[in-house]
Order: sequence, then structure tokens, then C-alpha cells
Amino acid sequence: MTRVGLYPGTFDPIHNGHTDIMGRAAKLVDRLVIGVAINAGKGPLFSLEERVAIVEEAVAPLRNMAEIVVQPFEGLTMHFAREMGASVIVRGLRAVADFEFEFQMTAMNQQLDREIETVFFMADPRHQAIASKLVKEIAMLGGEVGKFISPSVKDRLLAKVGRA
Repeated sequence: MTRVGLYPGTFDPIHNGHTDIMGRAAKLVDRLVIGVAINAGKGPLFSLEERVAIVEEAVAPLRNMAEIVVQPFEGLTMHFAREMGASVIVRGLRAVADFEFEFQMTAMNQQLDREIETVFFMADPRHQAIASKLVKEIAMLGGEVGKFISPSVKDRLLAKVGRA
């Protein structure tokens, strides 16, 4: 039986914390689906197509660990998880505030489908403070973002915010 995990997110942009969680999750499943959310409500800086392309590039080094699929999705994560055949949803935790939100989300998701488990990875201490929103803000205000994102993501982000 193939173990399928789903790691959903907006990934706007993908950062080192995301790729750390992806790499750790890929060790535990046969197939890891990276679900790139079509969440217009969050007002992403990058288009869906750009985010998918950036994630595809970021996961290339992980493809030797598990089958990695990058797939955009819209709607309920639980519906997408079922569609992908996932038995596990992967989530990352950085701080207590993340836990409170994720605790509530997990409880609701269990009400939607008790067969799909949610597993949490604590962020590596080097990545605990990283948030896509903060990375974008730092870039827009002229700060150095290279320690938070890969060089190719940095190039794309700086071009997007007019600092290339």
C-alpha cells in the first residue's frame, strides 16, 4: 500500500521552513503531494502558476526521497486530500500561535473525515521565525532575505517587488 501525504499551503513564496518540512515528510511517505492553494483571499504576491513553478523547482532535490507531486487546489483541504488518496496531512508548527490555529483546524478536519490523520512537524529552530508574509515585507522594505529563501526564490521575489 502506498502511503500518501499531503502538505497544503499557499507558498507565497516558499521558504526554507517549508522545504525543511517537505524534506522531513518525504522520509515518511511514499508519495508527497504539495498542494498549492488557490487562496485569492490571502492576496498572493505570486500568481498560482508562478507559485507552482517555484515549488516544483524547490522540491527537485527531494525527488530522490519520495515521489513528489506539486498540484494546485481550491476548496476544502480535506476534499483535496481524499482526491489525492492522502491518509496524512502534514503541517508545520513554529510557535504557540500556530498550535492554537492548527489545533482548531485539525478538530474540524476530523469531523469532515476521521480516516485522514494530521501530523505536525516542529519547525527546525533555524526556521521558526520564518513566515512568507514577513519575507515579502522584508524584501519590499529593502532588507536581506537570502537567509530565509533559496537563491532562485530570492531572485524571483526581488524582481516581483521591483528590487532586481
